[in-house]
Amino acid sequence: MKKVIYLLAASAFLLHSCGNSQASDKSKTNPETAVTGNPSEMVAAQAEVAGNSESASQDTTAKPKGGTILIGKNDFLKKVWNYQSNPQQWVFLGDKPAIIDFYADWCGPCRIASPILEEVSQEYAGKIDVYKIDTQKEQELAAVFGISSIPAFLYIPKNGKPVMAAGIGRSKEETKNMFKENISKILLITN
Repeated sequence: MKKVIYLLAASAFLLHSCGNSQASDKSKTNPETAVTGNPSEMVAAQAEVAGNSESASQDTTAKPKGGTILIGKNDFLKKVWNYQSNPQQWVFLGDKPAIIDFYADWCGPCRIASPILEEVSQEYAGKIDVYKIDTQKEQELAAVFGISSIPAFLYIPKNGKPVMAAGIGRSKEETKNMFKENISKILLITN
């Protein structure tokens, strides 16, 4: 009963939070702030592949194309974290760092961020994976991660804890720079 009430409250909050995320100070991410929460309550979503990319001019060498991928519960459990078999500890299952974009079709800032993130995913093809989760269809997963404002982006390094950031920049350029800076500082750091 407690989980049902939690999920209903989180769902209602998501429905009203989108409009306040654009041009907020939340677009700056603090790499020191890792995602927290009760892993045993994590639930995920359903799978579908999305996104495409155009091939680069007439270059004949094979290059990774990139692109964002819409994921759900089955893919989340296989590619990101199987919370069912490992509920007490975050264990990333990916073979390279990843970003998860929590979005909704009705969200204006989400629609602004989507093509920018698609462009970034192609630019970093082969270096990172970029996934999308529709918070309208996957309300439980959004609630598990405590998504209170969308768009929200979960940056998942290959090793270590994931970092959550919410909102976008004031312009397309600021938003793209935000993604690139967070990728550099959180995902592709070299020791």
